[in-house]
Amino acid sequence: MTMDSGATLDHGFTERLSQVRASIEKRLDELLPDNGNERDLVALAMRESTLAPGKRMRPILLILAAEGLGHNGSCGLDLGCAVELIHAASLVLDDMPCMDNASLRRGRPTVHLKFGEDVAILTAVALLSRAFGVIASISDLSPAVRTQLVELAANAVGMQGLVRGQYQDLRDGQQSRGPEEIAMTNNLKTGVLFGAIVDMAWLISNREENVRPTLQAFAMELGQAFQMYDDLRDCWPDSDKDQGKDAGKSTFVSLYGQDRVKEQLHVHLCNAELSLRQVFGDSPLIAGYMKMVFTKAALTA
Repeated sequence: MTMDSGATLDHGFTERLSQVRASIEKRLDELLPDNGNERDLVALAMRESTLAPGKRMRPILLILAAEGLGHNGSCGLDLGCAVELIHAASLVLDDMPCMDNASLRRGRPTVHLKFGEDVAILTAVALLSRAFGVIASISDLSPAVRTQLVELAANAVGMQGLVRGQYQDLRDGQQSRGPEEIAMTNNLKTGVLFGAIVDMAWLISNREENVRPTLQAFAMELGQAFQMYDDLRDCWPDSDKDQGKDAGKSTFVSLYGQDRVKEQLHVHLCNAELSLRQVFGDSPLIAGYMKMVFTKAALTA
């Protein structure tokens, strides 16, 4: 892995990252208040599925990208939390018996096992609804910008993004596939949401149009790397999620083996770093954070 030049993890970087993470946790807790009603299982499941310990990679990336692009307002926090709500909803659905039939997520029992399948479905719908409501109510942005942000989120979730990616993974993933088909599914499952994240950061920062394609190139490379990383974790015994769920699926790991996938993951990270440098120069924030996220992949290569 080469995301280390210009990405020294000094005290200032670590302190800023801790501040960002703490602000995300606090805001998520505010957006999903505990109403004290233990019988309101949907509200409890919304909080548990979202507030369970996680990397918060997506909201952190959005906030850091917006800062790097010159945004100095506070709306990046709510946008990031909305994306995290969307991500949490997708995990609840992915874990369902009709999907991956998972029993463990973030080191805890999955929502459908703890609360029931009916509550899990309603929880996912409620999280998505909350996410769109958060985006639509950001008062610091013009109505036109809020409309564009809602559209970005909708496209990332729907048949241009997560939904189609999950469908392809469930149906086509059980058949023999070539690398192009696997890459397309990975892009839909992961890359499209990263693309929405950098688009959101670009949109609220009022940067020039020619920056946008480079940000998208970064997002697509990151999406491929992250999905490869996730597929590799399916084989790691110390993961905080079920292992072996990719057995029988056509993934890059099943197609090429772990060693080659680790090499290709590093290629995607190098390409992502090149795009980062075109936009952010030697700024260590995002490159440093990406280095932290993929450290385990690098160490196991």
